[in-house]
Amino acid sequence: QVRVVESGGGLVQPGGSLRLSCVASGLSLAQHVIGWFRQAPGKEREGVSSASSSDGSTYYADSVKGRFTISTDSARNTVYLQMNSLKPEDTAVYYCAAVLAYHCSGVEDYDYWGQGTQVTVSS
Repeated sequence: QVRVVESGGGLVQPGGSLRLSCVASGLSLAQHVIGWFRQAPGKEREGVSSASSSDGSTYYADSVKGRFTISTDSARNTVYLQMNSLKPEDTAVYYCAAVLAYHCSGVEDYDYWGQGTQVTVSS
């Protein structure tokens, strides 16, 4: 059974940092693209970042480029999202998701979703 589970959310002040983790089970990172999404209250879900450990490709939304970094740890079957210079507009529930693919382009249709972790950026 495939599962992806997020953790690492919390409350942080503007300018601060958080690292989100996505632990995948029942799948191989070598055969799946892992993506991070977020959804703020009253807004549509937004693709934030994705990564393929197969070919090293990554994708970042323009809104997070230069501030967020995605990385993979195949030994732990875990994908991280390091979020720096956080802004109040980054406040949202963050989800990770997985899809059978070898290259990420930012437009994948994901099959497996986690339950989400809340990130709140506020002073």
